Amino acid sequence: MMAMFRSFVSSTQLRQQQPSSGPGSLAAPAEGIESQFSCPICLEVYHKPVSIASCAHTFCGECLQPCLQVTSPLCPLCRVPFDPKKVERSSSVEKQLASYKAPCRGCSKKVTLVKMRSHIASCSKVHEQIANCPKFVPVVPTSQPIPSNIPNRSTFVCPFCGARNLDQQELVNHCMDNHRNDPNKVVCPVCSAMPWGDPSYKSSNFLQHLLHRHKFSYDTFVDYSIDEEAALQAALALSLAEN
Repeated sequence: MMAMFRSFVSSTQLRQQQPSSGPGSLAAPAEGIESQFSCPICLEVYHKPVSIASCAHTFCGECLQPCLQVTSPLCPLCRVPFDPKKVERSSSVEKQLASYKAPCRGCSKKVTLVKMRSHIASCSKVHEQIANCPKFVPVVPTSQPIPSNIPNRSTFVCPFCGARNLDQQELVNHCMDNHRNDPNKVVCPVCSAMPWGDPSYKSSNFLQHLLHRHKFSYDTFVDYSIDEEAALQAALALSLAEN
């Protein structure tokens, strides 16, 4: 919610600051000092920043935690594999957060970046602006209820032998260890669980499909609620268009 509000306020402020067109007029910069020190995942000012040694990308320590839970983690920003043991606290970024100030997006008071999150959480102007943000309205209004049963996308069943409760990486390891030479064409349980998946499509080479299509865990980078709603809206829009 806060990230959506930040995007809205930034675009609004940019339009308000845009000078009238004319000879020699320059547009106000879209990115401020706060944006330069924002986590690519949560889009807020870094909190306890950590950096990946192999690619030097920085994230909030808490934001990067889900990536560290998988067997072969990839940088969420550049997709480069990294060693979770070589993720270190970024003291240089912490020093900059303590040194630089930026205006609050609500009351415009200049606040040290390291204190920006706590200030925004208590700023009455920010909360007032959040309350006045445009509410989400479906492109195609519908009275149909949104399904409450969310598909299980955390664990899967082996399509070869029926072994259950395998997460994505365990499914890969299981199939590599037990079904490397199995010639049968099977339906990918990961794809079929997704909103766009085809539960009847059989991969000609399931192991290669697993290794190339599913290199990272779906739930590490995708918000289920947002994905479910977007998929539902798209399906409804298509259905109405066809009718």
